[in-house]
Amino acid sequence: MSDAKFFQRGKIQELRLELNSDKKDRNYTRKKQTLKKIVANMTMGNDMSSLHPDVIACMSIPVLEVKKMVYLFLINYAKAKPEMAYEAIQTFRRDVEDPNPLIRALAIRTMGYIHVDKVTSCLIQPLRHCMRDQDPYVRKTAAVCVAKLFMQDRHLVENAGFIDLLREMLVDSNPSVVANAVAALTEISERSDHIQLQLNMSIASKLVTALNECSEWGQTYILESLMFVVPQEPGDAEMLAERIAPRLQHANSAVVLTAVKVIVYLMNYMSREEDIHSMCKKLSPPLVTLLSSGPEVQYVGLRNILLVIQKHPEILKNDIKIFFCKYNDPIYVKMAKLEIMFRLASEHNVEQVLSELKEYATEVDVDFVRKAVRSIGRLAVKIESTAQRCVEALLELIQTKVNYVVQESIVVIKDIFRKYPNQYESIIGVLCENLDNLDEPEAKAAMIWIIGQYADRIENSDELLDDFLYTFLEETVEVQLALLTATVKLFIKRPTAGQDLVPKVLKWATEEVDNPDLRDRGYIYWRLLSTDVAAAKAVVLSEKPHISTETDNMDPVLLEELLLHIASLSAIYHKAPTTFIPHCKPRFLIPSPALRRQNYNAGRTLQHQDSYSSLHNSAQYQQSQSNNMRSQRFDGDDSGNGGLDEFVSSPKQPQHQRLSYHEQSFEQVAEASIGNQEYYEQKINAENPYRTDTAAVGGSQANKGGGVDLMSFDL
Repeated sequence: MSDAKFFQRGKIQELRLELNSDKKDRNYTRKKQTLKKIVANMTMGNDMSSLHPDVIACMSIPVLEVKKMVYLFLINYAKAKPEMAYEAIQTFRRDVEDPNPLIRALAIRTMGYIHVDKVTSCLIQPLRHCMRDQDPYVRKTAAVCVAKLFMQDRHLVENAGFIDLLREMLVDSNPSVVANAVAALTEISERSDHIQLQLNMSIASKLVTALNECSEWGQTYILESLMFVVPQEPGDAEMLAERIAPRLQHANSAVVLTAVKVIVYLMNYMSREEDIHSMCKKLSPPLVTLLSSGPEVQYVGLRNILLVIQKHPEILKNDIKIFFCKYNDPIYVKMAKLEIMFRLASEHNVEQVLSELKEYATEVDVDFVRKAVRSIGRLAVKIESTAQRCVEALLELIQTKVNYVVQESIVVIKDIFRKYPNQYESIIGVLCENLDNLDEPEAKAAMIWIIGQYADRIENSDELLDDFLYTFLEETVEVQLALLTATVKLFIKRPTAGQDLVPKVLKWATEEVDNPDLRDRGYIYWRLLSTDVAAAKAVVLSEKPHISTETDNMDPVLLEELLLHIASLSAIYHKAPTTFIPHCKPRFLIPSPALRRQNYNAGRTLQHQDSYSSLHNSAQYQQSQSNNMRSQRFDGDDSGNGGLDEFVSSPKQPQHQRLSYHEQSFEQVAEASIGNQEYYEQKINAENPYRTDTAAVGGSQANKGGGVDLMSFDL
């Protein structure tokens, strides 16, 4: 029978009478029904707290279902009415010694949920006893209870020795107990300022052995804990990754993504390219399989894939067809697939990708079409051999006269002109035919840039700019800046055509606008033109830096951090967790002799905070900094004082030293990477003003010689 009938507003007096009824109640059926009504009313938001004496009286009933509902009642109201929990303490003590392991586990779990000081103090001894209980269900419940207790009173957990008990549970004979102990230790490590979980290869091997017998969520917990393993010897990472690889075939997407995260992490400690290539091959099929799930799981998978292929693009280079959009894909999935298609595009598959993008550009969803058109332009910039075909495709789209398609096409064509100067200027006439369709600031600014850049080739460029100038004061700053520069370019290239426009624009820019950037640029142009036209020409018409799609790549430091957070919100937001989770402890790659010699500069090597604090005070570090500054000062050419000038002009900021891993020992690399700790902490604190944990001030304490008290334990 359905329990929906219980979700009706009940009267307190009637419920009390039913609970205290003297009628014969075989198997406590009536009390169960009444308690279900009370719980249903609690769920609907009705206040049932006045029934607490009557509900607590039911705690003595030796029926698990009754106890569950009574404990749920206590958890719900104990925080607001602590005296209610006081009355139940004796019953809790009896229940944690009950012969039934389910009741023992239920009692210890409920006490962990009740955030009342007196209940917490009474929890210590029973919890310690339950962590050594003969029944594995009780032990695994007690392990999670320690993590809950840590959130209430971390000092109590540390002083009562629960951390050591959890460590002992890592070698428990029951895999579920091991999984819960690992989950508790990981949670405590993430939340504590001075406890850092570190697992050695021996414990890691035992944890991997327990994977096969764990539930899917237990496997996720164990895999997550392997992120705290730091391979020290060559071959450690390879062996561990091979043993984890079967998890990639799991049906649960959380297990698959967590296994991917661990393997990508371990690849940083692999020395041979063949092993890394082999692992990349094994990562492809599970990532592709994720795209056969529902749209929500697909999106999560796509956002994680986008991170992985930026570090290891070879993983999915032959599977680009998997990312072609389907007609019934949600828009957020299509957008994510488009970005991955662009990143995987190469000279071998560009024809297929371009054909798909042209098809997408005729869809009905405006945002999707815009991104498709922009991707065609980015493809031209990325792969030179296909630029001609991309330009032709953009011209075809412009002929459709669809407003937003035309405007997006003009925006990306500007980038193509910059990438390939003097190659595709023949299409300018087609662009000028569509000036009336421009109503977006970015498209207007792009078209104005094209007119100014090629003012000497467009016969009526002065008339076109004059048309734009009619609404100069009403335009956005982006368009105003473009108009100002384009007009000056016109005057320099064709003085006769631009002599009437320049004074007018400069007067507007310097006297009638409030934006300081626009006003300052106007003054600079005015003074250049009035003092030295040749200098103005050299400045305004200087060679533009070449553009490339590398600017779309994520910052390497951020990418390294996000790869340590695959299968989390950070991987979906593409933001470091410290930017949106207060007091979050950042993750780093810990240096070890097995850490792969990469081409990243050593100042960007990521580490754990305890490594920063300990090495930052060392005399070796101070000597290393002195040597680096000395070498930077005299590393110039032999002529004059080039090296000295370079040193003098360098800014006083935390140094991101570019030390090659091939040229430095492990200790030197570690020391050099420490130098950015204060800078990194300042960056984190600036992005996250709510972060006030001791890790943020660890650097200053270390500098004073006090250090940070770390309870980092190595298992």
